[in-house]
Amino acid sequence: MVLTAALRAFPSIFHGAALRLMGKTLILTLLLFALLAAALWAALHALRLHFGWGVNGAWGGAAEAGATALILVAAGWLLFRATAMAVMGLFADDIIEAVERADYPHADARPVGWARSLRFALRSIGRTIGWNLAALPAYILLMVTGVGTIGLFLALNAYLLGRDMADMVEPRHPALPPLSRSGRWLMGLVSAIFFLVPVANLLAPIFSAAMAVHMLLGRKTSA
Repeated sequence: MVLTAALRAFPSIFHGAALRLMGKTLILTLLLFALLAAALWAALHALRLHFGWGVNGAWGGAAEAGATALILVAAGWLLFRATAMAVMGLFADDIIEAVERADYPHADARPVGWARSLRFALRSIGRTIGWNLAALPAYILLMVTGVGTIGLFLALNAYLLGRDMADMVEPRHPALPPLSRSGRWLMGLVSAIFFLVPVANLLAPIFSAAMAVHMLLGRKTSA
């Protein structure tokens, strides 16, 4: 079922609604990263002036910029996924409705509203950052194994992504039984792997939303 949903989700990436949604997601995600970069630089600059590090040296500004860039790169693997999924959660109805109209025209969907989308986005980004920061010591310790860090990352984020994806589509169809825990996790695992692929990860939020629709509504057609 997960493989079928994933394969059926690929054409949805090139839907007009999906491309518009990708534009919104990328613009807002990049804006959030720009704001984060500005906040980091300001904090590092204030610390340098407070402690008097290189106040009279030419290297101070370059050190601030370099430290800001390093922190952003280090945090990018987590923050991009978290912010992209959270931002997409605000506008997910566009692609979800497009997929439902194209493949499940008789599905009785219930609009979820802007307020709920905002709550979803905030919970999503909070869970993602919180759980991954809690797992950071384990990520570091498992680096010596070579594969342990990536394995833990995929396992944890498969759970988080599966929950996010289910939360996008299940409230629209309250009459349908929710996805199973194993179904959520497997769906999240496919999405987590997609997020690890450079360039393709830009399309991962849209792909994930479309796959969630097929996972929930495709059960009727596959039964």
